[in-house]
Amino acid sequence: PLQQSVADLETAFKNFFDSCKGSRKGRKVGYPKFKKKTNSQSARLTLRGFSMKEDGGVYLAKIGVVNPIWSRTLPSEPSSVTVIKDCANRYFLSFVVEIEPSRVDAKNQSIGIDLGIKTFAVMSNGETAQSPSYKKLDRKIRRLQRKLARQPRDSKRRNKTRIQIAKLHNQIADIRKDFLHKLSTKIVNENQVIVLEDLNVSGMLKNRKLSRAISQQGWYEFRVLCEAKSEKLGREFRVISRWEPTSQVCADCGFKWGKLDLSIRELICLNCGVHQDRDLNAARNINKVGIGHCHDSKRTQREGKTACSTSQ
Repeated sequence: PLQQSVADLETAFKNFFDSCKGSRKGRKVGYPKFKKKTNSQSARLTLRGFSMKEDGGVYLAKIGVVNPIWSRTLPSEPSSVTVIKDCANRYFLSFVVEIEPSRVDAKNQSIGIDLGIKTFAVMSNGETAQSPSYKKLDRKIRRLQRKLARQPRDSKRRNKTRIQIAKLHNQIADIRKDFLHKLSTKIVNENQVIVLEDLNVSGMLKNRKLSRAISQQGWYEFRVLCEAKSEKLGREFRVISRWEPTSQVCADCGFKWGKLDLSIRELICLNCGVHQDRDLNAARNINKVGIGHCHDSKRTQREGKTACSTSQ
């Protein structure tokens, strides 16, 4: 574990210096920081540092034999294992194994997905996905955080409360991860081309009224999962520009009505008369732009008019 920790430290410093020089793509990497004792901890072991036992146990160097509760059977011999301790004092073993790529025939040619808060995803085929509710767990977390603020530092009761809060945060993360994995797997399995919009999440988080709800959705995590699973199954994953007016154009005729207030959820196009949900219209436009079949805007046909809208 110590050798791997030193190797990880070397990688962290290399990424930091490459980022300073501009030779590393992506966001700027900060100076490496040591993890706090109360944060999650991990140690990685390579082939010489662990071995699998016939009775289901795992031998770990410097630790001994541990008997984990297996979530699934390993498909092949692991090449490394990472011992993870999270903030709630839970321990996990994460194995690296080789698997054969699987092929699943797609039912549909393409799909556009509009992500939101009240409804997590509205798809261009009319399907919707509702995000799990975290309100009950949120109330418990806020109550315990108020309790934590009143307790003296480094006390046993404060540490006990901190672990309770960490367990609730992990419960929310597990619920969200389960939902995102199931939804992304279903979408990637059924569609050949998956199209998402490049959302400005960091900018949206500046809205104090919606920041908490947005941060709980996991939009970026969903995008990463879809991209990884698309690559695994040979699908096409596309992301359109955030500046595309997907909510300002009729998906049926291409008439552009301009910007609308967020409270408006249903639309009636003044050009073709179609009545549809705002998010469904945006999802259909995302799909059209993603596959390169978007129609030209027809704003000039009805000069000075906008869409007739209804709110719920």
